Amino acid sequence: MPAIVTCSRCGLSRAGFERPPFPGAIGARVVEGICTDCWGLWLKQQTMLINHYGLNVMDPQARSFLTKNMDAFLFKKGGEEDVDTSKQGTIAW
Repeated sequence: MPAIVTCSRCGLSRAGFERPPFPGAIGARVVEGICTDCWGLWLKQQTMLINHYGLNVMDPQARSFLTKNMDAFLFKKGGEEDVDTSKQGTIAW
């Protein structure tokens, strides 16, 4: 049974995770303070970023870009990438 967490993104008490949905320190932070609903919103945002920029998730630069945006999206760091249509097909910013 997943624990109930007070989500640091939405502020509501909702179901959390039994195990990290992402490896490393960010995954541990997600388990401690992100609800499954907000994680689902991130997955939609991630898909949009991958499709919009034509990212190859095997590319270390693309993974770094997505990790930075995940951290900003889930933990409100204010650095989440706005979709800039002039950058379509590239993440070189």
